[in-house]
Amino acid sequence: MAHSNDLTLPPLALLPAVLAAARSGSFSAAATEMNVTHSVISR
Repeated sequence: MAHSNDLTLPPLALLPAVLAAARSGSFSAAATEMNVTHSVISR
């Protein structure tokens, strides 16, 4: 049964980016750590 207020979870593939941002304290530092651009992390 679906409800209009059901939330969808983000894909697990985003977990490394979230962890890198938490560990480094910023999206820019996380992007550098993961060798991607800032915009990839901050989406």
